Amino acid sequence: MESRLEGLQRRLGHRFTQSRLLTRALTHRSFGADHNERLEFLGDAVLNLTVSTLLFERFSGSDEGDLTRVRAHLVREDSLHRVALSLGLPEVLRMSEGEMRGGGALRPSILADAVEALIGAIFLDGGFEPAQAAVRRLFGEVIDATEADAWSKDAKTELQEWLQARKLPVPAYRIVATRGEKHAQTFDVECAVAALGLAERGEGRSRRTAEQEAARRLLEQLKASDQPGGPLRS
Repeated sequence: MESRLEGLQRRLGHRFTQSRLLTRALTHRSFGADHNERLEFLGDAVLNLTVSTLLFERFSGSDEGDLTRVRAHLVREDSLHRVALSLGLPEVLRMSEGEMRGGGALRPSILADAVEALIGAIFLDGGFEPAQAAVRRLFGEVIDATEADAWSKDAKTELQEWLQARKLPVPAYRIVATRGEKHAQTFDVECAVAALGLAERGEGRSRRTAEQEAARRLLEQLKASDQPGGPLRS
């Protein structure tokens, strides 16, 4: 485990002077009382501020609405999940045996929370500049490759307009499951288009976030199917 934590710190670009903060950031609430939820709260604020600053610099001609939409895309659960996998977090998370057996170490919501907790831990360990540097390290390349126009509409709006343009009924959303305690629930939502026999699911810390994720996944499926040779064109 120690060698894995060394590797994690190299990938983060930050070596902790207070090792307990790193340990706490990697601890799920199922493991014990000293878990990462408070660090997650702090890391979310640092992440949003730093990403906002990077976008402000990157898109000098974009208005507030465009910047807000791009930021929402970059800090959403799916994006944080990919960052977590690139950091190798499934190998170092601490959680109960039951949570581990249930696939918790690979659950997008848990991994996304751990990324935010790590950012919060870096902030407490070294201050804002190291935390900001870590965010730049983890998200800078993605931001440089992002175009503001690509995120002009949220997924639910774009999906509805895509369907209406083809005279298809609007999608239906339903909560498939909820996990966790009331103050920290994870929602599992299905987005379905019955007329096409298609459905996708998304997870999030709020129903709205889960609906957006499910809509995004279904929209991607529909766009791929709408290409020449795809099921919707055949």
